[in-house]
Amino acid sequence: MKLHYELIKKETHSKARLGKVITNYGTYQTPMFMPVGTKATVKGVSPEELVAAHSGIVLANTYHLWLRPGEDIVHKAGGLHQFMNYQGPILTDSGGFQVFSLVKNKKKDITEDGVHFKSHIDGKKLFLTPEISIQIQNKLDSDVAMSFDECPPASASYEYLKNSVERTLRWAKRGKAVHSNPNQALFGIVQGGAHEDLRKYSAVETVKLDFDGYSIGGVANDGESKEDMYKAIDYSIPYLPEDKVRYLMGVGDPIDIIEGVIRGVDIFDCVLPTRIARHGQAFTRHGKINLNNAKYKEDFTPLEEECDCYACQHYTKAYIRHLINCDEMFGGRLLSIHNIRFLTRLAEELQESIKNDSILAYREQFIKEYQGK
Repeated sequence: MKLHYELIKKETHSKARLGKVITNYGTYQTPMFMPVGTKATVKGVSPEELVAAHSGIVLANTYHLWLRPGEDIVHKAGGLHQFMNYQGPILTDSGGFQVFSLVKNKKKDITEDGVHFKSHIDGKKLFLTPEISIQIQNKLDSDVAMSFDECPPASASYEYLKNSVERTLRWAKRGKAVHSNPNQALFGIVQGGAHEDLRKYSAVETVKLDFDGYSIGGVANDGESKEDMYKAIDYSIPYLPEDKVRYLMGVGDPIDIIEGVIRGVDIFDCVLPTRIARHGQAFTRHGKINLNNAKYKEDFTPLEEECDCYACQHYTKAYIRHLINCDEMFGGRLLSIHNIRFLTRLAEELQESIKNDSILAYREQFIKEYQGK
């Protein structure tokens, strides 16, 4: 069975949607935050801890798994679920974002056939095409595969973005043509920067290809402003079907998630919760806190009193600060568990606010507390 989406309710005062994604590994409500397990593992967090944090879909990265251990190894293991022992749904991104970050000469290395670049591991010359990306994902056997798209920088000109949108559409058709895993959904990606006409065109033409779900890309590259991110969502959402899931790629800031949900987005992903954890930072309802700060040395309270995560139920800020200062891995693990649970709790609260038609009031109260205003 392919993953599919069912709309449960629309929020009265916004475009927010309560829905559910139905998968071979269970049914999960949206809005949803998806932790990122780039190399078939969410850094520092076990599959059992992900389940305890109420995670649903998790991500793995096609580019990294292509290089190590190789899609054939994962396939022989029985697919990603067996390989990483995660018995929940998995989404694999196309590898496009990583590939385009490694391209040195865009005019020379980005061709109609695919992209030439060098491995970040050993400098080996590599070539990735839409077909290869999809074939790798077929072997990884994720529940959702992503189309291979061009990821232009935020500074790209209108003309470049226009040509990029056209190329992404051609690549989407090529990838769809070779997609051969009957149990794997395939999502199309909408591009176009912060230009209303390009976003509309990209969305309309991508929907014509009839994917199983749709993603809004190009909002988490380096350099985009919040305003441009919200424009990209606003310009794309009206042209995406209501009976398919809508995915905003690479976004994990709590306020951005709320704003995305209000604009009609269903699912989000980002490395942010585990990345900031490794630097000693934690999400709280009153903003991010940095456990490296001396004021937490004798703070024997949990990261958040109301949080039900493993870290908050068993450990204090003082202890976690001690671990971070001693460069003990357990500190980063505890903060990662908490940060992931913070975002899954945020998604659960957003679900309730949609049920109650109170999402705008929820946003106002959350921002007031989070920003201390």
